[in-house]
Amino acid sequence: MTAIGVTFRPQNPPENLKAAVRLADELGVDELWLWEDCFLNGGISATAAALAWSERIRVGIGLTPVPFRNVVAEAMEIATLHRMFGDRAIVGVGHGVQEWMQQVGARAASPLTLLREWVTALRALLAGEEVTTTGKYVNLDKVKLDWPPATVPPIVVGAMGPKTLKLAGEVADETILVSSLSPDGVREARELIGDPAHKIIMFAPHPRGRTGDVRATVDAVQQYIDAGAATVVLEPDADEPDLHAFLRFVGEEITPRFA
Repeated sequence: MTAIGVTFRPQNPPENLKAAVRLADELGVDELWLWEDCFLNGGISATAAALAWSERIRVGIGLTPVPFRNVVAEAMEIATLHRMFGDRAIVGVGHGVQEWMQQVGARAASPLTLLREWVTALRALLAGEEVTTTGKYVNLDKVKLDWPPATVPPIVVGAMGPKTLKLAGEVADETILVSSLSPDGVREARELIGDPAHKIIMFAPHPRGRTGDVRATVDAVQQYIDAGAATVVLEPDADEPDLHAFLRFVGEEITPRFA
């Protein structure tokens, strides 16, 4: 089964999230995804609120930058979300935009090393293990969560370049791909990831940017599915004048065609 999602872009003020998530929940949209772009909405806090305001929709963050956060703090947040909301919570992680990481004094000399160490520690912490590790970036001494999730949630990594895609295939269960990729780009990414069981989440621009042609949207979504995407998340334009109309378009016209 293919999941169809919608992005609540961070250009929307946080106070607009409540009405959007409730509408998406009512319309039967499968997933609502948030971004954590600097210096806009906070991903974890917005996700917790969205999950509390909804009944059935899954809410994802695509993604939280690993240089921004200590891995233990992130593990605590993810564990809390999953204990409260189960698999409706999806938290993606990744390098973050390097210019922003430089701006806040968190840029890593080796983003790949940081991501590998960080995700490896995250998985162990979410599994309830006591973690001691000494790395270039991640250093933990007998750390164990008191409230790990009942089951380890899928580890979701956002990736763009070939090296990060290969790493995602090694350390993650699911990968978020960005909207600049064509369907052929998705196929190439899947080859680099290497694992046929690995789930692909595709962030895809709406073909016309705003509500409109159903056939063009359905065709675009199907092309990404045929290329190997299990979830297709439709993005409105940054200047979309009517987010609720876009949500209705996806919920009423697109989601039912892939149920």
